[in-house]
Amino acid sequence: MAIARNTFLKLAGAAAVAAMLGGCAAVHTSIAKKDLDVQTKMSDTIFLDPVGPEQRTIFLDVRNTSDKANFDVMLPVKQALQSKGYIISSDPEASHYWLRANVLSVDKASPTAAESALHSGYGGSLAGAAAGAAIGGGLGGWSGAGIGGLAGAAVGGAIETIADAAVKDVTYMVVTDIEIAEKAKSGVVIRQDSQQDAKQGIGGSRRQTSSEVSDRKKYRTRIVSTANQANLEYEEAAPSLTSGLVRSISGLF
Repeated sequence: MAIARNTFLKLAGAAAVAAMLGGCAAVHTSIAKKDLDVQTKMSDTIFLDPVGPEQRTIFLDVRNTSDKANFDVMLPVKQALQSKGYIISSDPEASHYWLRANVLSVDKASPTAAESALHSGYGGSLAGAAAGAAIGGGLGGWSGAGIGGLAGAAVGGAIETIADAAVKDVTYMVVTDIEIAEKAKSGVVIRQDSQQDAKQGIGGSRRQTSSEVSDRKKYRTRIVSTANQANLEYEEAAPSLTSGLVRSISGLF
């Protein structure tokens, strides 16, 4: 009876310690991440030449190839540019600027994935940017292992799992590639060369090169927007992510 009583006390003690530690970690995450933190960063700076009022025309082409079809920034970007005195034109040839944007990804991600997507720059890889890389967190490292034997560890692990499910450190990320084409001054001709390597099965590749003459200067950059908060849902993150992205795009003009 004494041995059984001691075992029971150890198990109870292990469960109590695990509950306290798991609870403390959950409380820490919920407090530290209680406010929505939204950040928008650009991979490369773009400076456009100043123009007169008659040249403040923009052909706007904003696409969304992510799996979030309801993440629409076309209208907000249009309104933001119009508020700055620009005219949105449907005729690309008559427009002084072409602004083309593609929303590549809207998903959960880790902070390291966001940094990687930003540093990759325009057209860079999104590998590892999906939710698989440590989207949860804030509670890792706390467990009841080693306290009260295997049974105590099991109890502690169960409590930690429950706490971890209750409080998540969530980050949503939006990756957008931007291209701006600016009409060059009269008489200026710009030669643009491009090169692309296409894989041909295993161990083979084919290099494609092309050259064209244009009257437009092209600038490219990538914008990565993140929203972070405890237990953040997409519907809560989307408005702030949209406004940050719109502000960044319209700020180029």
